[in-house]
Amino acid sequence: MGNRGMEDLIPLVNKLQDAFSGIGQSCNLDLPQIAVVGGQSAGKSSVLENFVGRDFLPRGSGIVTRRPLVLQLISANAEWAEFLHCKGKKFTDFDEVRQEIEAETDRITGANKGISPVPINLRVYSPHVLNLTLIDLPGITKVPVGDQPADIEQQIRDMIMQFICRESCLILAVTPANSDLANSDALKLAKDVDPQGQRTIGVITKLDLMDEGTDAREVLENKLLPLRRGYIGVVNRSQKDIDGKKDIKMAMAAERKFFLTHPAYRHMAEKMGTPCLQKVLNQQLTNHIRDTLPAFRSKLQTQLLSLDKEAEEYRGYRPDDPGRKTKQLLQMVQQFSVDFEKRIEGSGDQVDTVELSGGAKINRIFHERFPFELVKMECDDKEMRREISYAIKNIHGIRTGLFTPDMAFEAIVKKQIVKIKEPCIKCVDMVIQELINTVRQCTNKLDCFPRLREETERIVTSHIRDRESRAKDQVLLLIDVQLSYINTNHEDFIGFANAQQSSKQSNKQSSAASQVIRKGWLTINNISIIKGGAKEYWFVLTAESLSWFKDDEVSELVDPLQGEIQVMVDWNTISPDTALLSV
Repeated sequence: MGNRGMEDLIPLVNKLQDAFSGIGQSCNLDLPQIAVVGGQSAGKSSVLENFVGRDFLPRGSGIVTRRPLVLQLISANAEWAEFLHCKGKKFTDFDEVRQEIEAETDRITGANKGISPVPINLRVYSPHVLNLTLIDLPGITKVPVGDQPADIEQQIRDMIMQFICRESCLILAVTPANSDLANSDALKLAKDVDPQGQRTIGVITKLDLMDEGTDAREVLENKLLPLRRGYIGVVNRSQKDIDGKKDIKMAMAAERKFFLTHPAYRHMAEKMGTPCLQKVLNQQLTNHIRDTLPAFRSKLQTQLLSLDKEAEEYRGYRPDDPGRKTKQLLQMVQQFSVDFEKRIEGSGDQVDTVELSGGAKINRIFHERFPFELVKMECDDKEMRREISYAIKNIHGIRTGLFTPDMAFEAIVKKQIVKIKEPCIKCVDMVIQELINTVRQCTNKLDCFPRLREETERIVTSHIRDRESRAKDQVLLLIDVQLSYINTNHEDFIGFANAQQSSKQSNKQSSAASQVIRKGWLTINNISIIKGGAKEYWFVLTAESLSWFKDDEVSELVDPLQGEIQVMVDWNTISPDTALLSV
């Protein structure tokens, strides 16, 4: 590709940019571009106006640039401007250009100093410019002014980051020389996304306003905060010059003189100034487009093949064919039905790894949330006893009852059963809500047909709501069935009969435990316990204990009718050194 071809790169990218802006789509292709970043009153607008040689940008206090301005400079024989939103209209008066920018900004953002990420596309043709495309972004601010939102600083930063975080975007970081370079907002943002400084071009403005005896020589020589693409110094018109309508050509002549005469900058005067900056940006952008062209072309071809494949399905398509319309409608409705079933049954092609949804969430509602709601039902024992007492007394009335009346029991139990209604109805509501959310997720594929999507959601949701009322009626009916009759003969019911039976079983187990295995005389020989040597004792051995007694105690402990020992001693009462000698 020759030099002429290289010169055509920037206009070609401009056409792509206009094409995507014209159809209202933000292209996924990261077009090579230069974003102008800087704080308020850093001199961004003056730098751009110096490129054009005309006053055409809005000026004032506070945030003036409230929408991104895509400025396309095109070298031509005549001088005029045109906006993408005013096709066919040429602006030869640049005061009208300023007014149109202000009007178009207010149309989107209003007059309350708000901001918007929707860009304004301005194309300027002039014999005094080189082919160049820049995006003028809102100045970084710290404090909200007027009706601006409290988070205006964060909004501006987010907007700037949308542009400069792309690898295809060069960053023109504008910083005034009369401020601390280490605290430059523009350089800080640039460093966040370009830590190696490979995409950043530094511009130092207001060199003529520095304190006497100070200069920015080390910065411009790329020694203090080095950038791969270096720094360029410029001298803009002062506010007094702007108010006095000082001609830009005269201002650029004064800028040239400043660099040639200043002792700190005269050795680099050829590399400083607005004309040099414009040439450098033109060359840098052209080279950047050339470097990114292979990847850009590959991505463009990939998207083109994808679109061709999608368009192939519609080749020979006749929109007015009723049979085709009906078939397409049935296919979409059938696909919706399949997607809904898959989300509920859990056999979908796409598995969500972020959160539960569809059938999985309904399963969780039944097995985790519903039991949790039941557990949350508080039952105060003290309050329960008080209610039972009042119920029994109110049923007995003036009489003093001997037994607990059934009516009191039923009144208390039914009151507890009624409490189940609330968690049951809540469970139904949660399931219904999840079904409706699933319907909305399944209709996302119908976005191209808003009315079809709306009708599908309405019909299916109405059907779900109809079933909701029936489900709630059925649940309440089941609870009413439990309230209507309490089966006290059920095996899980702990009534008098079951309590008596449990008591008998307990007595049997206790009797079995106390069954005598063996009894007789036991000779114990332990000098430390029994003085006089060995002595005989009557013993009784059961499944749980071994007991023994003296000769004179046996007659008192043996029941004449049973003939067995009634008083037992636990196994633990036997000392370790006790010895069983004979039985």
